[in-house]
Amino acid sequence: MIPSDPITLVLSIILCLFFVLFFFGRKKNAYNLPPGPRPLPIIGNLHILDAERPYLTMHELSKKYGPVYTLQFGVEKVVVICGYEAIKDALVNHGEEFSGRPKVALLDELFKGHGILFASNDNWRAMRRFTLSTLRDFGMGKETIENKISEESDFLVQKFRSYKGEPFDNIMILNAAVSNIIVTILLSKRYDYEDPTLLKLVKMNNENVQLAGTPMAMLYNTYPSVMRWFTSISETVARNANVVHTFIRETFTNHREQLDVNDQRNLIDSFLVKQREEKPNPKLYFTNENLSHLVADLFDAGMETSSTTLRWGLLLMMKYPEIQKKVQSEIDKVIGSNEPQVIHRREMPYTEAVIHEIQRFGNIVPTNVPHATTQDVNFRGFLLPKGIQVIPLLTSVLYDKDHFVKADEFYPEHFLDSSGNFLRKEAFMPFSAGKRSCAGENLAKMELFMFFTRLLQVFTFKAPPGAALDLTPAVGFTAGPMPYKMCAIPRA
Repeated sequence: MIPSDPITLVLSIILCLFFVLFFFGRKKNAYNLPPGPRPLPIIGNLHILDAERPYLTMHELSKKYGPVYTLQFGVEKVVVICGYEAIKDALVNHGEEFSGRPKVALLDELFKGHGILFASNDNWRAMRRFTLSTLRDFGMGKETIENKISEESDFLVQKFRSYKGEPFDNIMILNAAVSNIIVTILLSKRYDYEDPTLLKLVKMNNENVQLAGTPMAMLYNTYPSVMRWFTSISETVARNANVVHTFIRETFTNHREQLDVNDQRNLIDSFLVKQREEKPNPKLYFTNENLSHLVADLFDAGMETSSTTLRWGLLLMMKYPEIQKKVQSEIDKVIGSNEPQVIHRREMPYTEAVIHEIQRFGNIVPTNVPHATTQDVNFRGFLLPKGIQVIPLLTSVLYDKDHFVKADEFYPEHFLDSSGNFLRKEAFMPFSAGKRSCAGENLAKMELFMFFTRLLQVFTFKAPPGAALDLTPAVGFTAGPMPYKMCAIPRA
């Protein structure tokens, strides 16, 4: 019953507020979050972050607050973990506890917990198990997919040759070439580089990846109920994603009509077979929604990171022609005029070191994909609550000066010993680590080696006359190079 006396009403409200503050205060005090910069009301620590490249500020803050500290985005507290030792401790030693995904507005609206990248709990486990086993079945790390990469490398060489040494932009070409490898596994299909369907899918993906890393995306994720009145970013991202998902739904509908359980041609066929087997189970994982998002996730991840790494690689070869020449000398010595094969990697320590350094220096996914705790967890003297967002900052690992002596420079010798042998570094973590590490890591390694060596076997890459080569990373969820043009000069 609501009190009729105004004084009693006010006192009742004050009493209620007291109880709310008391109980919420007790809940917060039960946890021991790591220290961090002092937040301001409403905005938290947003004012101190580099709006376009927040990972730079996060890395710098670790020098003051240590490897584990707390930031506040608006009113939400986020734990940032920095440096190889701390991140390995979280993602490997406490892998299960840090294997969740947080509720990030833009991502949550888009993925709704489906697929593999932003799914959680049992749905994520089911999708990851299926993905890993199916990628293996369809050749990841095997000769069958190696042959596909080799064939695609030939198409890529032909495309580069067509420019006859004149300047051109490589973004869409490399996107298309790398896309064709994962599309082979997903759809049993290859697209021409000018195919309008492929170009549309790549364009939609590229725009969403770029938008997800903008200051506007950060503001939207921090204040979604307010920002939806001031920005159309969520509508743009949803519209782009819908183009991709419409294509995928049409594709798997056609596959379902032609499905032969005894002749599974690709990942979609395998998923549809699992879907049939699962139907009596009331707790379904192999749904149309999961299929659509899983294929989109694998297409996006399979294209974006590898093609971005290759773009960094070609830019760095132009920037450092003496390194390009040393790679080409090793290619000539070990491979000659033959087609590059994965087996050649063990005989090419310098080329391996250069590719690893491209991945390290390129820092493709600087903030990592955000994690969340799956339960209350004691970590390095702090008690973190279940569900809190965690950023295992990959920048801080790849640029960790305790492990890379010239971390701010492009220095392939990071991965070579004093005798010139390839040197593995435990702090080399471009694919993240633990239970949420990249499912396509082995495929990506094959692609990078075979595409990179094939291109440098055939061409020498030079900047257009008078062009400045800028190594500043572009703004986006992934940190690709700024757009540039290059000249592919055929080698004699």
